Amino acid sequence: MKKGILRKTLVAAFMLLAAAPLLRAERIDVSGRVTDADRTPLLGVIVRAGAADGVLTDVNGNFLVKGVERGSMLTFSYIGYKTRSVAADSVRLHVVLESDNLQLEEECVVVGYGTEKQSLRAERMPRAVFAADCGLPLPAPVAGNGEAYAAFAENRFRSAQSEPLSTFSIDVDGASYGNLRRMIGRGETPPQDAVRIEEMVNYFTYGYKKPEGNDPVAISTETGICPWNEAHRLVRIGIKAREIASEALPASNFVFLIDVSGSMYGPDRLGLVVSSMKLLINNLRDKDRVGIVTYCGSAKTVLESVLGSEKQKIRDALEQLEAGGSTAGGAGIQKAYDLARRSFIDGGNNRVILCTDGDFNVGVSSEAELERLIAKERQSGVFLTVLGYGMGNYKDGKLQTLAEKGNGNHAYIDDLQEANRVLVNEFGSTMHTVAKDVKLQIEFNPARVQTYRLIGYESRLLNKEDFNDDTKDAGEIGAGHCVTALYEVVPAGAAGNVPGSVDPLKYQSAASVPSYAGPDSEMLTVKLRYKEPDGDVSKKMEVALVDSGGDRVSSDFRFASAVAMFGQLLRNSDFRGKATYDDVIALARRGLDDDPQGYRREFIRLVETVKNL
Repeated sequence: MKKGILRKTLVAAFMLLAAAPLLRAERIDVSGRVTDADRTPLLGVIVRAGAADGVLTDVNGNFLVKGVERGSMLTFSYIGYKTRSVAADSVRLHVVLESDNLQLEEECVVVGYGTEKQSLRAERMPRAVFAADCGLPLPAPVAGNGEAYAAFAENRFRSAQSEPLSTFSIDVDGASYGNLRRMIGRGETPPQDAVRIEEMVNYFTYGYKKPEGNDPVAISTETGICPWNEAHRLVRIGIKAREIASEALPASNFVFLIDVSGSMYGPDRLGLVVSSMKLLINNLRDKDRVGIVTYCGSAKTVLESVLGSEKQKIRDALEQLEAGGSTAGGAGIQKAYDLARRSFIDGGNNRVILCTDGDFNVGVSSEAELERLIAKERQSGVFLTVLGYGMGNYKDGKLQTLAEKGNGNHAYIDDLQEANRVLVNEFGSTMHTVAKDVKLQIEFNPARVQTYRLIGYESRLLNKEDFNDDTKDAGEIGAGHCVTALYEVVPAGAAGNVPGSVDPLKYQSAASVPSYAGPDSEMLTVKLRYKEPDGDVSKKMEVALVDSGGDRVSSDFRFASAVAMFGQLLRNSDFRGKATYDDVIALARRGLDDDPQGYRREFIRLVETVKNL
């Protein structure tokens, strides 16, 4: 009896010993946050479990390591800080790293687009910019460290006598406003070249008259007192595109071109892209098609074109995307257009939707190279939508070039709410073009105008002869879109220091100022040219404006002028006059008549934030 009991005890003990490794090998997912001693989140800390590949902390210092053996050691490494090992005995950790001021020898440092070997002192290195492992996907730097904006000089006053024509391509983009909102929300002062006033004004919709007849667009005009210089007049020119119900839109052939390079690492970059595209998927109809192309070190077709009814297949393809590597954007663009051509829908809406921070650094990468590439690809009849993501490494200038040269539009997505606005609430205007190569030419009557200035559109200016040249590329306008242009005008006969005026010529007689013989003494004439989305020959529209004086203007006029005034203050414009942030707020409040989605009230809060910074 005793021998039987002993035998059973020994067997049980042996089984426990055999099972012990299995008990010790329990696997858990460990998440947490890494900060310094001041509790500042650290971006780019390498977190490793044993010899396995590591993960990097995001902009908030957060990390997630899956399948870690409970009780095993996690190591946390970061340039400028002492490496620390912590036991994975909990599913949630808060790890504090201690600064290390020792000389750093031959560390692999991320510099701009790539890596290089350097010796640096830790205290000189901006934390949250560098990662000490060349083989891992790299998160983008913090805002302001690597962002790039195309430099431009703001438009000056022009003489209506010597330069009566002002010609430019329309711009429906709102990217600049979304980007500025992101910066201001983070307590940052936007760089001047990030402030494109026309994109700020065109972020908002206005109650312009709708098109009638066969033309897909209608022109509206309005004039009143210039709020930042009461001796001047302000002219507002509005264009409204025909609205089309979502169910009546033609079949769409979309190719999602998604940047999965290292700079897109993180929930507010690639994670936000995936969430954004899921919103768009919800709008797909059975007759629509979607394909997915990604690029990092090379380009790859992740999903051949499938019907819009196969939503789960599209979602599954998106869910598998991971960020890492360099950025071969040019190769991605070529592959995406190839896929769009293979699945081309005659008479449909064929479009590449590019989601990126714009940091192209492999192959075709310069703005000039990209411009030539995209100009060639647009001949295929495939349109382009550029969605900008990320912060700290955002290459706004390149994305602006792509949108302008690729029959496209450009938006900046800073959160899911903005993605919903662009991809759901404004689906038709973002994704379906009703008129392409849309140009405006304004002819000023020198009998009524002494000098004038176009506010914004600096990158969209055209030569006067380009207006009648159907080979000259211009802007596109989507279903239901609004476009606004503002001119500050110095009336004829204005005394004192007139901006844009010059002394009389010495060696040739000045031409006499003509007197307009029309019945209503027109101030200016607006001419517009457009092509049908699949057409090659333009059509012209023309509307004259008579300025009756006074300041009987609409609430839309007041709000648009408040946005322009804010942009001039942010740019520290030479022409901001007597404007103050309080003036902007007061004027915008007078333009709040119709704000169903709260965008105008959000603008006022934004101005109040800047005022208090």
